[in-house]
Amino acid sequence: MLLTQQATGNNAHNTVDKSFVLGIAALSAHGYVCFNAIYSPSGLVLDFFPVAALIGWFIAITTLIGSLRIAIDKLLIPLYALAALTLLAMLLFPQVDSTPTKVSPGISAHIIISILAYSVLTIAACQAIALWLQNHALKSHQVSGIIKVLPPLQTMEEMLFQMITSGTVLLAGSIITGAIFLDDIFAQHLAHKTALSIAALTIFSVLLWGRHQNGWRGTVAIRWTLIGFAALMLGYFGSKFVLELILQK
Repeated sequence: MLLTQQATGNNAHNTVDKSFVLGIAALSAHGYVCFNAIYSPSGLVLDFFPVAALIGWFIAITTLIGSLRIAIDKLLIPLYALAALTLLAMLLFPQVDSTPTKVSPGISAHIIISILAYSVLTIAACQAIALWLQNHALKSHQVSGIIKVLPPLQTMEEMLFQMITSGTVLLAGSIITGAIFLDDIFAQHLAHKTALSIAALTIFSVLLWGRHQNGWRGTVAIRWTLIGFAALMLGYFGSKFVLELILQK
């Protein structure tokens, strides 16, 4: 009996190791394709689909690494699918008329911090949705499917606020570096993005304050997280979608 349990544990461990190695291999290839699409000797190509593919890659690789510490490997399945879809969209809809943009080191830092902020807060939004589903399932006594393999509710909530804290710091860094290195952060083509990014930063900051001062959790935390995320994504992807794909600027 003991030998059987040990063999089962070893098989599970080997399966996890194989899944991790395959995930690293697939995401390494994804990152390589994104790098070639975005970077060129004459500058950076920061179009809608390449940036979306890069964010999809960062979300997946961050969660994959996090799965080594917390049992969240089941969450990787939808995130792998998201990353694959963003990469497929980039390959199917290349921006053939794109002109690489020469950027200074300061602007490069702003871009990197921005992508990190959007990625971490996207993970936080996914975490909030998973937390809502888990909370709803527990209240209705219908724990099944992916809900059964999620970490305990308290652990999920702690992970959510860790992500929000990290994402808020990165978002603040993005806005600060933008104000320092961009010529005019409130220029016409940046005004909506800047305003909505500041709105998102305010929402997440209020949420963290409420958590610290009043113990906000559960539905309140989920609602504030999703509202902040919606403002952030509307500011970034909404403006890029309108400018590049509708107005073709």
